[in-house]
Amino acid sequence: MTTTIYRFTNDLRLTDNAALRQAASLSDKLLCVYCVNPHWFRTGNFQSRPMGDHRWRFLYQSLRDLDRHLEALGQRLLVLYDRPETSLRRLCSAHKVDLLLQSHPSCFDELSEWDRLDFPGVHKRLIWTHTLFTPDHLPFPVEQLPSYFTAFRKEVEPLHPPDTLAPPAHLPPPPVTSPLSDWNQLPDASKGGSDLSGGSEGAAERLDYYFSSRLPDSYKATRNALQGRDNSTGFSPWLANGSLSPREIAAALYRYEARHGASESSGWIYFELLWREYFHWYAYKQGSQLFQFRGIKAQPPLTTFYPSRFRKWTQGVTPSPLVNACMNELRETGGLSNRGRQLAASYLVNELSLDWRYGAAWFEQQLVDYDPAANWGNWQYIAGVGPDPRGGRHFDIEWQGRQYDPDGQYVQRWKGNLPALPLDSVDCADWPIALDKPKDEESRRE
Repeated sequence: MTTTIYRFTNDLRLTDNAALRQAASLSDKLLCVYCVNPHWFRTGNFQSRPMGDHRWRFLYQSLRDLDRHLEALGQRLLVLYDRPETSLRRLCSAHKVDLLLQSHPSCFDELSEWDRLDFPGVHKRLIWTHTLFTPDHLPFPVEQLPSYFTAFRKEVEPLHPPDTLAPPAHLPPPPVTSPLSDWNQLPDASKGGSDLSGGSEGAAERLDYYFSSRLPDSYKATRNALQGRDNSTGFSPWLANGSLSPREIAAALYRYEARHGASESSGWIYFELLWREYFHWYAYKQGSQLFQFRGIKAQPPLTTFYPSRFRKWTQGVTPSPLVNACMNELRETGGLSNRGRQLAASYLVNELSLDWRYGAAWFEQQLVDYDPAANWGNWQYIAGVGPDPRGGRHFDIEWQGRQYDPDGQYVQRWKGNLPALPLDSVDCADWPIALDKPKDEESRRE
């Protein structure tokens, strides 16, 4: 008799989940587990938390949704609030677990965590579920991943992703004495400001809404807009935590094109899925270099860290009204357009001369749709330490404002033009800088 722990990670769904199906087929007893790590809610090395309020609220909703779907199959989601090494070790010992199985992560930290989950007598297995393709489907070994996206796209674009998998019709039961979940011990999940609904039901509603409309035919023209939910597909929050798989999106896109015909615009949706795909394989190949200051380059960037500048950037009180609006929207809602992310990142690196990792970590804390591979890969791209043949991207913020917010509606909506302090009111050691004072004030002091 085989007892298995299936550990959900960024695959919070029953549909198109090859790892869960394999766990079900190999097991007589099954424990479905999700580990909430207290470390996520503590400030880390870059003055940000791995998990902010917006994403935690969305994740909590997704976990509740998954629990409801598991209950319909005679299972429940066992949520454990502790370090995975501790909680899973205890669970394996208490239930004489034979197999620990989960989806294969792409990034170094999650892979390192998996390596630490070594328990006596417990076999381990990883299954790819978070990408369009598995290593066996790619036309090259992952170690020979093309250095740049364009070369990757040309090799992968002709391939067709594997078909999506139906949800399991049944699951093995849990052990008779399975423990209770730690739902009541979890941090408060009511603080986030996002109005999205986490879970596979919310994902299915968005997928159906988008592809039931003709929005895909205008996607390429609207994708760079600073605001408007229907200007992008809006799939990324569910895609990030695995309530929705990339193959489900691709399948829905193919069905849409079969009904209405393929267009350059609808094809751009798949183009963006391939960008995500590239960053996941790039993260897997590069390992810890994804998080290092110099990235994959021989020389580090010519930036440093000014605490005051970083605080002004996070709080939206820089000299740039457009960047301020972007940062205010991000802080208040956990969302930001792709164009807004590029502008905010470029401003931090090029105008503020700050270490790009602090910006990437702030985005990690704030974004509802945080995906480590895409987030840190895109930040490397902007900072010139990643897979960009041009050595980084420097956006002209004023020109971008005239192009994408000509009437100033976005800046006005997110209060980006409120009076701000000078960029440097303190020096790099946080000592105050004397600011010029009006002559009449100086005369009064004499």
